[in-house]
Amino acid sequence: MTDAAALAGRHLDLVSAPFTLPRSRVLVFRADDGEGVRVHTSEYERRLSDCRVLDALTVVDAGGEVLSVTEVHPARVTFGGVSTLTFADPSTLSIGPSSGSATAAGLRVRLRRPDGDVEEHPLDAGIRLRIAGDRAVSVDRGDHTAALAATEAIWTDWFAKCPIVRGDLQEMTAFCWWVLGANIVELPSLGDARAIVPSKIGYVGLWQWDAYFIAVGLRHGDPELAREQLDIAVRFPQHDGQLPDVVHELGVLATSDDLPESDRANLRRAGSQIADPTVPVPLTKPPLAAWALRKVLEVEDAPDYARTQLARIVRSQDWWFAGSDLDHDGMPEYGHPYSSGLDDSPIFDGPLPTAAPDLGAYLVRQDRELASLLERYEPSADVVRFRERAATTQELLLRMWDAERGRFLAFGGGEPQLSDTVVGLMPLLTGTLPAPIAETLRAAVDDPARFALPWGLPTVAASDPDFSDERMWRGPVWVNTSMLVAEGLEASGYPDRARELREQTVALVIHGGGPHEYFNPHTGQKARTATTAFGWSAALFIDLAVQLS
Repeated sequence: MTDAAALAGRHLDLVSAPFTLPRSRVLVFRADDGEGVRVHTSEYERRLSDCRVLDALTVVDAGGEVLSVTEVHPARVTFGGVSTLTFADPSTLSIGPSSGSATAAGLRVRLRRPDGDVEEHPLDAGIRLRIAGDRAVSVDRGDHTAALAATEAIWTDWFAKCPIVRGDLQEMTAFCWWVLGANIVELPSLGDARAIVPSKIGYVGLWQWDAYFIAVGLRHGDPELAREQLDIAVRFPQHDGQLPDVVHELGVLATSDDLPESDRANLRRAGSQIADPTVPVPLTKPPLAAWALRKVLEVEDAPDYARTQLARIVRSQDWWFAGSDLDHDGMPEYGHPYSSGLDDSPIFDGPLPTAAPDLGAYLVRQDRELASLLERYEPSADVVRFRERAATTQELLLRMWDAERGRFLAFGGGEPQLSDTVVGLMPLLTGTLPAPIAETLRAAVDDPARFALPWGLPTVAASDPDFSDERMWRGPVWVNTSMLVAEGLEASGYPDRARELREQTVALVIHGGGPHEYFNPHTGQKARTATTAFGWSAALFIDLAVQLS
């Protein structure tokens, strides 16, 4: 294995980071009782506890003593230094004696199935556990040495692409590169498509926004796979150009009709004044596709690919103005919290739909990105309309500025939402705010009572009544919002402050022990309910590490 693989292996604790294989739906965790491991599958919209394959897999020696896990590497889990577990293929585990082990005689593997049945098998040269789609396990013999070599080759090839960065960032970069490889799954409905999911622990699908952020980090080592993520995200537009929220193994999620009743109730809770909560509401994600496409193409140009994606992104951008301007004032709104990516933000505590300053900023940025990309790849295209629309949208965005409060406000059903949140900082991304407004936002980023917390930029200002340092989108630090604000600071003329925020963000991930979904801004540790080994956090750490190096 490469040095990068060894560095990544230091973080594979089988708790926050399971043992798995690119393209596999099999996950191996440390057993709850500390003896051996347990095996699950990774499935769309199913809890890990509902996807049990084996409640315990233990290796015992000739005297019946259970051997503990002594080492974890991307290619293998070692028990007692004398036996290893690896993959024979994406749906098959292989267990056998370690190569050259002199104490392997009499080793047995003990399996406890979810129904309580326990069985033992002698290891000898190795056995294989084939895991079917219904989670049933069949046991047969197999060449364990060959399985080890094949798995090692897969990870060697993957880590050969790991970006080389500054020395203090290299170990976490290697682990984050492992996270991206580990989160690759196949989507059977798309043939051999490789989707990097946010997490095999609970987020098994390709979310549109996640795909953009993942592609931005992935481009530094595997631009072809980065392009594939963007292609999947925009390949299935609705008839009017709207892009779906999620592409998953059963199809797409593009409307509230696809949601469970508990989620649909969000549309009724405040009595939307504009959107009819009894009819389907489109579900999508914020318009950052052209931003991500431009970044991916910077690393490796692909003109034919670019033209295909641009046609889809243009239709999506037009949809926002034609299909999501629900009060017909020229500024599109979020018709559902899920379409914002910040599902639980207090800006959605009021009526729906919600006009938000982050959406306005993204729309301005995307129209400008489209104009530049079309000039490069479609020289005959009329780009004037994109630049004119960007200018008009920015004028409407500036109407959200509350000079008395010194911040941008969101509006729910036309009513101002007074929560002081990170979405109010996103207009920095336009790079063309009036200087006094840009300076006021920069000061907010530096204010320890609001956004300058010990471990980074909270998603709700610490001084706001809605702030919680643990609740999703109501205070914890997210890598993606920190990265976007840093980019906005740079675009608005504050490159030194942008670099400081980037340095603070990578320091947070290292301090917190890995690329978690979100972090407590006071302790710098994983928030209690956050997912671990999270895709966009890993990808954006890599992107930041490359920039800082």
